[in-house]
Amino acid sequence: MPLSSRRRLAVSTTLVAALAAGLAPAAPVFAAPAPASAAAPVRTASAAVPAPDMEGVSAALAAAMTNGAPGAMARYVGPSGVQSRTAGVQDRVSGAPMDIHSRFRIGSVSKTFSTVVLLQLVDEGKLELDASVNSLLPGLLPDDRITVRHLLTHRSGLSDYTDAMFNDTVPGFEAVRNRVFSYQELIDLSLSEPRTGEPGVSYRYSNANFVVVGMLIEKFTGRPVAEAYKKRIFKPLKLRDTSYVHPDTRIKGLHVRGYLHPDAAGDPLVDSTEQTVSWAQAAGAVISSPADLNTFTIALMRGRLLSPAMMEAMTTVTPTDTTNTRFYGLGLRRYDLSCGTQVFGHTGTVQGFYTYTFATRDGRRALSAMANTSNHGVANTALGGTLEAAFCGKKPAPAASARTASPVNPALTSRPAERDLPERH
Repeated sequence: MPLSSRRRLAVSTTLVAALAAGLAPAAPVFAAPAPASAAAPVRTASAAVPAPDMEGVSAALAAAMTNGAPGAMARYVGPSGVQSRTAGVQDRVSGAPMDIHSRFRIGSVSKTFSTVVLLQLVDEGKLELDASVNSLLPGLLPDDRITVRHLLTHRSGLSDYTDAMFNDTVPGFEAVRNRVFSYQELIDLSLSEPRTGEPGVSYRYSNANFVVVGMLIEKFTGRPVAEAYKKRIFKPLKLRDTSYVHPDTRIKGLHVRGYLHPDAAGDPLVDSTEQTVSWAQAAGAVISSPADLNTFTIALMRGRLLSPAMMEAMTTVTPTDTTNTRFYGLGLRRYDLSCGTQVFGHTGTVQGFYTYTFATRDGRRALSAMANTSNHGVANTALGGTLEAAFCGKKPAPAASARTASPVNPALTSRPAERDLPERH
């Protein structure tokens, strides 16, 4: 049999097996990455790719620890292979060192997982991006103009109920640590606050948007969010360390313990590892590991999870602030680094954990980083230094005395890192 015929037979056999398993419609795998566009250029094979500055990555992890994190870690994937760095401890009681294979709460990186599932449903014709939310979930919201796209871009005007929920950080956390909320209860909390603007007018980050996204996922799959994640993302990508266990409070297996900074300086850290994360759900309750996050962001950027049209929509971004270095698309951030490289991904903040997971648009390079603290923005900003070091490489210093501890784009660090949940300092 000719080689081309054998290849076609192999592909056909794979598709039949996938259909029999019920995976093909639920987890589309697109063989080629999305085409190049002005908004999302794809690097050519001949373009120079700077080697990651792993010393700089280590310096950023050390800076996060200097600024209050018990430990930190980062994992880089690129043309030269996988490189990882760890620092400090993942358990302050046992003294266990940070382990690159450990799981942790990824906070708002969960929003990208939720977006992928919803965009798969759009690909399948179950709903449309510009459909009114109230046409899909009748009577849920007070404004028929709010669309699915507005939710995914944080332009709905829905208030972020977590601002009031965590106004006092530790008491607010302890009040919800073991509580189980319904989606409707969380939406009611948002609607009890004034709206932040008219639909579609301006970017205003709100966890309420992705509570509604969770409701849409469950309506159009007919299954819990946990099952949608597993069937459509976790299993097809073989993400063995990634889970959505709401409302279970545990992180199973080898994991990092998270430590929350109280509002009062000098007060002891609070171990916040065990919690339901029911106050976030589809907005922030996923658990993962550095390797799985690398796999997910690379697969996403290479077009394995969404059609080219949906990837184009997801990576079409608008500014989130006045620096013109930070942008948001559909459940996806874009950062423009000092070397001109654009990286796509998301940041995550959940009690006890800061996370960054980003990749280049062509999926050739990816970085995931985590520090096991929160409510301490200087640690988050320091951790962000891993992006510049990993994607821009080593930068020559004018003099040895001028070398900084963490080579970071000033535009990204002249202010606190973008928050996903309220930060009180």
